[in-house]
Amino acid sequence: MIRYYVTDRRQGDVLACASRAIRKGVDMIQVREKDLAARDLFDLVCKIRDIAAGSKTRILVNDRLDIAIAAGIDGVHLPSNGLPAERVRPLVKLLGISTHTLDEAIHAERTGADFIVFGPIFDTPGKRPVGLEPLRTVASQLKIPVLAIGGIKEENSKDVLDAGAAGIAGIRLFQSGQSY
Repeated sequence: MIRYYVTDRRQGDVLACASRAIRKGVDMIQVREKDLAARDLFDLVCKIRDIAAGSKTRILVNDRLDIAIAAGIDGVHLPSNGLPAERVRPLVKLLGISTHTLDEAIHAERTGADFIVFGPIFDTPGKRPVGLEPLRTVASQLKIPVLAIGGIKEENSKDVLDAGAAGIAGIRLFQSGQSY
């Protein structure tokens, strides 16, 4: 199972959470601090990159190809309306894309994504859940890993894996210190 931690410094100390997640063997961390100035985001990405040095954890930054390249991290995670994936693909080792529909998921795979994050699956603040059936459909149609996001908790993670997800993604799940 792939474990994908998405940062949110408004919900806790990102460096402490990243350090704990890396110690627990999380596979990837997406630094998703959209409101930070470029220099501050670069500094945060570099700190997390340095904490992860020597571990299996790969670091991506949300929608900032320039920062990914400058910081020398593994890759970029694009929102569904982000930069064109086919232009980003040649410049990074790892490319993830957020998707919410089957069409978006197929397009992401076709344009070079290494994996997609699909959801929200369950209730999450401010977003309408898509549910397990669309996840099952997307997972059955794609060859690349599909990570489920949105309201994922220890008690429902088995449901998303049974629906075909290759792993779980989230903010609260990883920042809360649950066992994941």
